[in-house]
Amino acid sequence: MNRIKKFFSEVSVEMKKVSWPKWDELKGSTWVVLSFSLIVSIFLFFIDRILSSVMQVIL
Repeated sequence: MNRIKKFFSEVSVEMKKVSWPKWDELKGSTWVVLSFSLIVSIFLFFIDRILSSVMQVIL
């Protein structure tokens, strides 16, 4: 039981050291991730369509 208490007290100390992002930084990062995910999804969609068409021609 003492090990568990020690663990959580150490976690508490370390969490106080964390530098959390500001709201504007968080919104900006979220838009970057969403935009990049959308671009990659569209790219993979078209690659899949092209490769699927190529495979149908070959087979």
